Amino acid sequence: VKRKMGDDYEETLLILKECFVYKIPPRTNAAGYKAGDWNITNFLWTGRLRIQSQGDNCVIHLEDANTGEAFARCPVNTTSIQTAVEPVTDSSRYFVLRIEDGRGHHAFIGMGFTERSDAFEFNVALQDHSK
Repeated sequence: VKRKMGDDYEETLLILKECFVYKIPPRTNAAGYKAGDWNITNFLWTGRLRIQSQGDNCVIHLEDANTGEAFARCPVNTTSIQTAVEPVTDSSRYFVLRIEDGRGHHAFIGMGFTERSDAFEFNVALQDHSK
């Protein structure tokens, strides 16, 4: 879906019907996060993931699959992709997202998929945006 807004089109890069969000412990070392440190059977939220792009900006939206109500948003631009989305070191299906509330506050959450194919599509959509 493309919509003209200003000089750049807003484009939906990806919609995935199901993702899971986890409360994660603080990072303990520079090696990165491990999904094995999370209680992945006890997720905090589940819903739809949608990635919207406009120019250099991209936003990962986590939203209720039925109502579209926003749960969280993770702004990503081509220079901040490594700080906004970090793959965990022990799985290809889990990531750490830096979510923001639009008022200058941020938090880190765990996000994952049950299917590797969804994680692959998620990675490809972010890579396509950064090109």
